[in-house]
Amino acid sequence: MSREAHVRFCEGLRVKILRSTRLYQKTVDYYRFIRENTERFSVTKMCQVLKISRSGYYDWLKHPESQRKIKDMQLKQKIIKIYQKSRKTYGSPRIYQQLQREGYAMGKKRVERLMQELGIQAVAKRKYKVTTDSTHTKPVAKNYLNRQFTPDKPNVS
Repeated sequence: MSREAHVRFCEGLRVKILRSTRLYQKTVDYYRFIRENTERFSVTKMCQVLKISRSGYYDWLKHPESQRKIKDMQLKQKIIKIYQKSRKTYGSPRIYQQLQREGYAMGKKRVERLMQELGIQAVAKRKYKVTTDSTHTKPVAKNYLNRQFTPDKPNVS
């Protein structure tokens, strides 16, 4: 296989991989993708296509996820549940308080960081603003159509 054909093959494989899945640009997500697709493609080719090192992938395989990462993933799920239950109105202080009430021990900054990683924030409700002033002193438009706004009977024009 010529160098040019090899480049076209790798680029085609990259496009196929990227189109077939929703990959995030984080290296760990690429590693997970490679682990899930080792039966379909070779590890070497996937690493070349995704432009990551093969040794980095194998190093990631050897080291399990840390306890903090695992706990963060559990907290993220809990944060999402609280956030959705509040109809997206709770920010980090309220979610932090709710987690404290449920027995989770962590700092407020950790909740802020996790919410930022999830891309969620409180949606503030807007105050109701009255736009009609019924007690104005300005002149009212003339009734050119002679419409009767005080009918004698209902449903009769």
